Amino acid sequence: MLAHIGFSQADGVKIRQIEAELDSIEVHKKTLQAALEIEKLSWIQNEMERVGVPTTNKVETIIKHKAYYLSYSEEHEQANWVMHIILPDIIEGNVTRTNDFRIDAMIKTGSAVEKDYFIKTLKSDSTYKYDGFGYDRGHLAPSADFRWSQTALSESYFYSNMSPQLAHFNRLKWAELENWMREYVTANESHLYIITAPVLNDNLEKIERSVDQVSIPKHFVKVALDLKRKQGIAFILPHEKIELPLENYAVSIDSAEAILGYDLFSQLDDVLENAIESKSDYQIWLPENQKGDVQAIHQKRLPKRASNTYGVHVFNGDGEQHTVCGTVVSTKKHDKGHVFINLDKKFPNQIFSVSIFESNIVNFDYEPEVYLMDKEVCFTGEITDYNGTPSMVIDHSKKVKLLTEY
Repeated sequence: MLAHIGFSQADGVKIRQIEAELDSIEVHKKTLQAALEIEKLSWIQNEMERVGVPTTNKVETIIKHKAYYLSYSEEHEQANWVMHIILPDIIEGNVTRTNDFRIDAMIKTGSAVEKDYFIKTLKSDSTYKYDGFGYDRGHLAPSADFRWSQTALSESYFYSNMSPQLAHFNRLKWAELENWMREYVTANESHLYIITAPVLNDNLEKIERSVDQVSIPKHFVKVALDLKRKQGIAFILPHEKIELPLENYAVSIDSAEAILGYDLFSQLDDVLENAIESKSDYQIWLPENQKGDVQAIHQKRLPKRASNTYGVHVFNGDGEQHTVCGTVVSTKKHDKGHVFINLDKKFPNQIFSVSIFESNIVNFDYEPEVYLMDKEVCFTGEITDYNGTPSMVIDHSKKVKLLTEY
């Protein structure tokens, strides 16, 4: 074979030697990668011990998986909390979803099971019919946070890491919050200590058809700690379809501890803990494409009968005149002379937009795209929908006022 392509017998021996060396290197590489994964998982466990798992005055058993720790509530058939660490390894990690949902054998009282969420029936054509109970199996520690490790990602599919979540919660704002955390790690090439918890109490409804009567939380909490930068944040989200931007649910870690009844990072130095856990500055946690976005103007600061940018979609197309106030965070002048303005949120996350067409610019004695930038401004006009965003067309400066002018 080698002779046919011009190689001598001696050449062929050398080629086979090199190929064998490459195979040996590949085997060695896989061995080193496996050893490295073990060491990283060990480091994660040591770090969680160092900063301290959540503690309470209740008696709890801590379940220690390789990639995360948790405390399990038999009464509610889900975790009281799950603690894990997001590593910058997710930047290069490419392990895909395993979807190997399964019981957690480490829960001695028995974890939740598949039949707590749906019934699966094998059909005659060898496919399955699914009878769902109305809730996703919502990860507390998300699988995407472990895409650098096959072991860790697979562990994330234990039912002890699941809470029942409505689809329009789990797949929208909850998923967005999870992405915020990963984007922070990617942007800062840092690691984050994460605690995620359903808010559990005696007044929760149960999934009626679940075999273990799994409780349905009304709120979920996610807490992040960056020790390197000495900063942390918490979010308390209502378990419903969320319309408001995530920053509206940002709170201090102290506030999260109060609602959960835990000392979350229990081994932190008290001085450092107090400095970090009392703050709730959400700005530093915004993804890069949302830097500069602001919260809506508080209703108490608005003129009478005016609205802020949240919830104005209910006025879409009603033909009435409305006054909407917000902070101008971005402006753009089109090549044709039209001016476009976004309040509170920039493109592509805009929540309220204003258009001033070129033919109406003569009705302004200032350049709207320059003068209004970074100011709190109120616009009056009809609200319509433009590609899913509440919008307003302004034809005269009389319909524009600075908030300070009221």
